[in-house]
Amino acid sequence: MSSFGDFIALSDVCDESTAKIIGREVSDGVIAPGYTAEALEILKAKKKGTYNIIKIDENYKPVPIEHKEVFGITFEQGRNELKIDKEFISNMVTENKEIPELAKIDLIISLITLKYTQSNSVCFAKGGQAIGIGAGQQSRIHCTRLAGSKADNWYLRQSPQVLGLQFVDSIRRMDRDNAIDLYIGEDYMDVLADGEWEKIFKVKPAVFTKEEKRAWLDGMTEVALGSDAFFPFGDNIERAYKSGVKYVAQPGGSIRDDQVIDTCNKHNMAMCFTGIRLFHH
Repeated sequence: MSSFGDFIALSDVCDESTAKIIGREVSDGVIAPGYTAEALEILKAKKKGTYNIIKIDENYKPVPIEHKEVFGITFEQGRNELKIDKEFISNMVTENKEIPELAKIDLIISLITLKYTQSNSVCFAKGGQAIGIGAGQQSRIHCTRLAGSKADNWYLRQSPQVLGLQFVDSIRRMDRDNAIDLYIGEDYMDVLADGEWEKIFKVKPAVFTKEEKRAWLDGMTEVALGSDAFFPFGDNIERAYKSGVKYVAQPGGSIRDDQVIDTCNKHNMAMCFTGIRLFHH
């Protein structure tokens, strides 16, 4: 969704097919363990030769103590080297204790994402990918709402109404993506008004009504949700439920844990307590 300021990180050697995908993406740079000769030639031509191509130093070891200076004051903390695996999400606290293997993978992905995301943060994941991240908010419920709205947008973009949009041939990819974002949101008339839609679409689309969007979103299920700190109230669970969340992982430790567990039980959601916060400042 980011039109500018994007950076790509790969965990394996970048080959030719991957380089071709990167070549058409809006991006400022890539970092990977290595590059094939064919991939390197493709990437060197990106952005008129100014594309940042970085090779990972596999022998690099970060220092165990991190330092940050703010207005002359130096803060220190131990580096978060926590290993997040299936054992990390084994402490089930709800009546429903069943988490399928694929959902466990989604929960692990959400927690690893949170490990490196600015606190406070909440992450929705499904199908092996993060689909909505709410980060840097002052309130946990605002994190959940933000992440939930991004997850909703991710799913709405897959609806027949969106997939059936007929764009003019000359539209740029980023303009097309921005038009979709407006079309599925509250400001849909920005792209459907007379004199505007003709610049974007071959045929004027029908309004994607609130009722149609809700009916489509009701089909989004089996979503996993991770939180970098405890949920203080059950309202977070209620909001998550509206975006199809079935599985939850959070540290626990709130004086209202019982309320949060009861809310999960009401919706037959499975939740585990990890016992460890994943704050990143």
